[in-house]
Amino acid sequence: MPIIELATHINAPIEKCFDVARSIDVHVASTWQTGETAIAGRTSGLIELGESVTWRAKHFGIWQTLTSKVTEMEYPNYFVDEMVKGAFKSFRHEHYFYPIKDQTLMKDIFMFESPVGLLGMAANFFFLKDYMKKLLEQRNMVIKETAERKG
Repeated sequence: MPIIELATHINAPIEKCFDVARSIDVHVASTWQTGETAIAGRTSGLIELGESVTWRAKHFGIWQTLTSKVTEMEYPNYFVDEMVKGAFKSFRHEHYFYPIKDQTLMKDIFMFESPVGLLGMAANFFFLKDYMKKLLEQRNMVIKETAERKG
């Protein structure tokens, strides 16, 4: 199972970072390159524990839908979203927030399993893990920029 770990330093308080990271609207802005939109469940605002969202996006030239649900949350320290339905066999995305004075260290741990056995394992090795890492890095930069804005 591939695991992607990222750490992002944000010059903003932990509560603001936590809220920006669970904003549906910020997520949409951070995935503009895939045309991602929220089409069912929570479609705007801040996602909460037990809520789900269904996303529609174009990856590798194919429109796909994926539903994820927030399965764990402890404000403002962490939340977890997991795939309920979609192209992966499974995924779990853990979001952790650590206060450092008036700043925050945001850590992501993204674990996923590709479908279709050996073919999926080959896809992970050759391109899927790198593709997912780049998407998460782009998302984190938008979270950082949004949280660091004054106001």
